Amino acid sequence: MAEDVPEAKLFGAFERLGDLINLQQSILELDLYEEPSLGAEEYLTLQKFNAILAEYQEQSYLLDPYLEQLVEPIVEKLKTHAKQSIAHPDRSGSSIRVERTALLLYDYVKCRGFKTIIRFFPHEIADLSIALDFLQLQDGLVQELSQWALRYVVLLWLYLICMIPFDLAQFDETENAGRTAAAIEKVAKSYLGKAGLEREGAALLLSRLYMRKDTGSGFHDFIQWSQAFLRESTDVITAMGILQVLCEVVRSGSVEQVQTERAELLSISHIIQETPVLVNNSLLRKWKTKLISRIALRVLPTSSRTTRRKGARTLTADHFIPDVEDSKDDIEIPGDVEEILEHMFEALQDKDTIVRWSAAKGVARIAERLPNDFCGQVLETVMGLFAIHSIAAASLYDLPAIAESTWHGACLACAELARRSLVEPEHLPQLISWLSKALYFDLRKGAHSIGSNVRDAASYVLWALARTQNHSALIPHATNLAQRLAAVALYDREIHIRRAASAAYQEHVGRTNLFPHGIDVLGKMDFYAVSIRKNAFLVAAPQVAEHAEYRNCLFDHIVDVVLRHWDISMRELGSQSLRLICLHDMSGLAPRAIGRCVRLLDSLDTADVHGGLLALSEIAIAYRETIEDPSVLEGQLRDVFKHLKRVPESSLTTTRNELVASASCRLIANSITATEINLGADTSVPIWRKIIDVGVKHRASSVQEAAADAMAAISNLADSSEDLIKELRGGLPILQQSLARILSVINYDKHPDTLPQAIAHLLDGAKATSKANIETRRSCFQAMPRIMTLVSPHLIKHMSSDTVNALVDALLGGLDDYTIDERGDVGSWVRIVCVQGLTSISELLFHLAPSIPDLESYFPPHKYHAIAAGILKQGVERLDNVRQEAGICFMKLLGTSLSIDQGERWRLPGYSMLVELFTSGSDQSGWNDGNWLFPRAFRLLEISEYRKSILSGIVISIGSKTDSIQRPVGNSLVQFAKRLPLAPCSTTGYSLLELVVDLIGHAKAHMTSNAVVLPVFQTFNLLLEADVLRQLPNEQLGMQSLKTLLHMSSQNVDRMKSVHRIHEAMKIVVNLLTFEQPRKEKASLLCNFLAHPFPRVRADTAEYLYNLLQSADLGFETDEIEEILLDTEWYVQRISRTRRTNSHNFEGRQSM
Repeated sequence: MAEDVPEAKLFGAFERLGDLINLQQSILELDLYEEPSLGAEEYLTLQKFNAILAEYQEQSYLLDPYLEQLVEPIVEKLKTHAKQSIAHPDRSGSSIRVERTALLLYDYVKCRGFKTIIRFFPHEIADLSIALDFLQLQDGLVQELSQWALRYVVLLWLYLICMIPFDLAQFDETENAGRTAAAIEKVAKSYLGKAGLEREGAALLLSRLYMRKDTGSGFHDFIQWSQAFLRESTDVITAMGILQVLCEVVRSGSVEQVQTERAELLSISHIIQETPVLVNNSLLRKWKTKLISRIALRVLPTSSRTTRRKGARTLTADHFIPDVEDSKDDIEIPGDVEEILEHMFEALQDKDTIVRWSAAKGVARIAERLPNDFCGQVLETVMGLFAIHSIAAASLYDLPAIAESTWHGACLACAELARRSLVEPEHLPQLISWLSKALYFDLRKGAHSIGSNVRDAASYVLWALARTQNHSALIPHATNLAQRLAAVALYDREIHIRRAASAAYQEHVGRTNLFPHGIDVLGKMDFYAVSIRKNAFLVAAPQVAEHAEYRNCLFDHIVDVVLRHWDISMRELGSQSLRLICLHDMSGLAPRAIGRCVRLLDSLDTADVHGGLLALSEIAIAYRETIEDPSVLEGQLRDVFKHLKRVPESSLTTTRNELVASASCRLIANSITATEINLGADTSVPIWRKIIDVGVKHRASSVQEAAADAMAAISNLADSSEDLIKELRGGLPILQQSLARILSVINYDKHPDTLPQAIAHLLDGAKATSKANIETRRSCFQAMPRIMTLVSPHLIKHMSSDTVNALVDALLGGLDDYTIDERGDVGSWVRIVCVQGLTSISELLFHLAPSIPDLESYFPPHKYHAIAAGILKQGVERLDNVRQEAGICFMKLLGTSLSIDQGERWRLPGYSMLVELFTSGSDQSGWNDGNWLFPRAFRLLEISEYRKSILSGIVISIGSKTDSIQRPVGNSLVQFAKRLPLAPCSTTGYSLLELVVDLIGHAKAHMTSNAVVLPVFQTFNLLLEADVLRQLPNEQLGMQSLKTLLHMSSQNVDRMKSVHRIHEAMKIVVNLLTFEQPRKEKASLLCNFLAHPFPRVRADTAEYLYNLLQSADLGFETDEIEEILLDTEWYVQRISRTRRTNSHNFEGRQSM
């Protein structure tokens, strides 16, 4: 689960009222009888309206003071339209505008709820005929499928009108008594089968109709109709509408009405239960559960609810509301209630959460009205659900997956009972015992686990108990609850569980003050502290473990749960947290941790073995951090190291062994000692060298890195690097990749003779001409800055200026790696690593500048400027991740302090412009946002030192096939070129002529590379189609550039194989024909494309030329040419006559 959960913005007032009113008014001012224009202005206005309301969705109550002035104008507009539609049925109006007006009203209903909004609807008796007649219009807009919002709000309007206590018969004629009620019923029934919101509006309307005194008799007929419908049909949608009506009537209707129809209502639930199609629908099961629970509530007396609130608590811990004896504990319970409860207990085990939640609330509400003894039996039955699947299970983690639903339903029901003060003190020990297990409910199911909802519900129960239970009843359980809630709040995988447990802990601390060190602990693991998993594990948990009451509980939870968790990241963070907790008491906790973790190594589960190895590795790190005596430290490390032999060798050689192999290598890295190395074959772990060998040859990069760390630890104790280089350098690519990682971590201070060989190997492996694969080259480039960082304390001693420059040159060369294979642009891996490496080296050398006698020889200014230019090139290319990383690194260079002699020589060219473009202003969206970056990037062309690199990168971006990149860079190019002067001048740093010449030069230098020429052609087409180059013929150099471009585009077209390049070249040739001189001299070049051997090229050329002739004014009539282009079958092979005809027409026309 993502840990970076964004927090919603909190408002103090409805700040955007003015904007909302303006947008609403602009829609309401439109004439509903005129069709909207083709533009999207009205649609965008509605979208902006929706966006404003969406901002206040979580705090919709802020709208309340303004709802009257907001809602009433919309309602009046719709009411006026309804009147006009009734008066003039033939004038329907604009469907789109009516729909948008209705959507305005629906948006308020969605934001604030229909019960609040309908208060501002007109509710006079005369409105009944308006709303009803409008819904009954046969050919009206209200009947269109798209007008669902209109139908919904009109049904709500009718629902409100039906709440007025007037006799519907006054609308009927004498001979047609009941006509109005029947019409309302008919209209509402017609929408019960709709899948949209109309069904909800119709259900509300029908329920209100049947609850009226003058029309209540129709409820019996509706039930009869419902029974017949459900027996004969399997229409799920209509069945849902029927149940919604029944639930509303049972909830809000008279008791007599429900008592009279009780048997019939229960029979409907039986019909649904016996119909497979209906009972398989989760929403129908939810409504069925609601229905039967509400029936039970209406047949039970309500007096118990108000007289019995057992042990209800106030915020003051020692102040209680005394128990009140129920004066009606001897009431007679109808037999139907027991049957209903049985159904509710079954619903608590339903597979869908919505059904379980509804059943839990129903059980608690029914129990609240039962006598004490019966209420206790309900609670015992609910707690009995926990034991259903627990009898045959050896432990909590051996439960079947189906137990999740049962435990979740039971927890929800217990929470609702506890929230209503229905848990007696005598039931508390058993309940807390089950909840203690439910807090840890986490069942492995395939590649994930289930049970987070159970843990969340268990936290809810404990939260409710804190609010309602007697202080004295909680005292025996306080410490146990505090420890378990702290463990879950700190170590659960899911953020919402950690927050829920923290909230429950907070409730107990605030209301009971029974938890040990409650205030202090709560400050360390509050809502925000546990929101980020890493912070909860590595910061909050060690702080809580400072208190002895919690330390052992957290320790046991890590060892028993976290280290055995199915999620790798949980085990890794858990092992680190275990180390931090052990630091509080190394002498007591570390041996216990070793003993418990060693048992995990004997498990058949790879997750257990992996967790045990990680924990032992962290314990070894803890010993290194705390023990200063070398002899004592070596003894403790050897005691940890020896347990590695318990790992079966088979688990290291099988497939998918990367977890155990990497953890084993890390254990070796952290616990290896000189004694174990020198013992040779007599070492306590004879296979440790084989483990490293497996890690070195492993395909997974994580295992290679762990093996490299192990080799680094060994290099601090013994020298084996030279033999290792000789052994691995000629091996398989995997071995060479591992060798590069190992060379980046060796201790060269102890083995200086190895450094020249290591650098030579890395430089050879990084060359593009080498046989190394892309992963190996990436590893070599990664190793270069790491080695320089390793030897930086004695850089002058270990590296000459030539060596440093060779490394920098190699990294600069890596910026040109554009290797592509079946995985895509894998060269980007190398380019990103080189950008990071060059930045790291630059920062390192500037930091070490005071200790380097001749900084210029080690790091010449021109080389630093080349680094900046190379990073900027990557910063404007097509891949988002490359641009983002390049931007981060370039900002580091821009902020680097140059407090050295003659520091201005290293100052980046155009420094002030760079600062202005990329650091000033509030909008710092990031380099991966093309709309933000490219308008700034084009201004860098004014700096000559970056021009070549920037232009090269921008051209690559223009050639991107991704619209999110191509569109912003294309628009930015056109806007930039339009602002450029035609010729160079003293006031500007760049001109349009220079841009064209630079682009042509870039293409000429790579004429054989489609990867370069094709984007350049695309760039020129963007400029030509935007008419940016129209003034070029006014300068001699400009005309020469156009001729050169024309020659480049048409050269060897018939021998090219790339259709894409031919297509872009064709577009250039056609666009250049709009210039008079090229058209007069080179019109015949067009025939190279119209007569091309590829049919697609011929057809595309004809189509593009035709479109140009239609849109451009060439100064002569082109009708004949256009006719030929339309009449010619360009996919036919014989086209010589067409070639001659078009050539003749162009050459003849241009002379006119």
